[in-house]
Amino acid sequence: MAPRAAVSERETAAMRRAIELAARGLGHTRPNPVVGCVILGPDGEVAGEGWHRRAGGPHAEVHALAEAGEAARGGTAVVTLEPCNHTGRTGPCARALLAAGITRVVYAVPDPTADARGGAATLAAAGAEVSGGLLRAEAEAVNAAWLTAVRLGRPLVHWKYAATLDGRTAAADGTSRWITSAASRADVHRLRAESDAVLVGSGTLRADDPHLAVRGVPGAAQPLRVALDTEAAVVKPGARILDGAAPTLIAVADDLPAGRTATPGAEVVRLPRADGGRGLSLPALLAELHRREIRSVLLEGGPVLAGAFAAAGLIDRVTGYLAPALLGAGPQALGDAGITTVSRALRLAVTGLTRTGPDLRITAVPAPAAPEES
Repeated sequence: MAPRAAVSERETAAMRRAIELAARGLGHTRPNPVVGCVILGPDGEVAGEGWHRRAGGPHAEVHALAEAGEAARGGTAVVTLEPCNHTGRTGPCARALLAAGITRVVYAVPDPTADARGGAATLAAAGAEVSGGLLRAEAEAVNAAWLTAVRLGRPLVHWKYAATLDGRTAAADGTSRWITSAASRADVHRLRAESDAVLVGSGTLRADDPHLAVRGVPGAAQPLRVALDTEAAVVKPGARILDGAAPTLIAVADDLPAGRTATPGAEVVRLPRADGGRGLSLPALLAELHRREIRSVLLEGGPVLAGAFAAAGLIDRVTGYLAPALLGAGPQALGDAGITTVSRALRLAVTGLTRTGPDLRITAVPAPAAPEES
């Protein structure tokens, strides 16, 4: 990575803006990263902005340079990801920056891919001043799905749940509509719109007949609806996920008779069972979704499926919507995750805390392991 040279307050402000711009691409760019770029003219004023809007389309730098025009010459490019150095469906952004007369490039995250990295070195070799690492943590957070896919070879898994303050997702009689507010439910559609796939298991399919498509988000690209129906026994004709509003993939066990798994209105994929035969192999499921260029999965399943993902160490982000209500009985948000003692608890670091209507929305990620006490 290029050395971290001194950066100005204007460049830091521009990087914060670039991160905001990058987030506009969430849900639209798979399998590519989301990227934002701000061009500062020689006077330090903003001359152009851009973000990567869709896979195969111009990259963030190209959009920003087009807006800046001649004002880019002698200026600075502030980019959330190291400018690419290869020709794919579009040309190398490092070369585009040089051709536009950019003399300084500040980026947040080095590109980890073998085919695209090296843009910083190309820029430096051509005489541009290059600085890397500015607001890296913030830029990595907005691009977490793509970075997870590159580093781990699987999609990022974002578990979403709604519960009362005592952790109940439904009442003792099974009723669950509506625990949280209309504002929280609308916010869930935003999460869906930012995801490549939405995933539920047979328990949720049986209890709720969910729809899982995005509603009320203008311009949203519909995510892939993924239903885990291990025994091919739950998704029946007329199910809401078969309505054509969004693509649907149904995962079943690979040892079932072929004639039993056909489902009009959906594609069916056959996966191995999990060890012990209960449910499907979650690593195999994520590998299949990764093969389909899914980079982020919103897990909306019930406590059993969420517990299985937690037990497998496959939850990368959690968003909980907590309603100011108490039930005292009914299903808990998280089922058996194989945690039998407090010392093995999955500790989380809170990254977001806000109100959605009367509810509280908490976002968290797995915390780094704490050093053991001597």
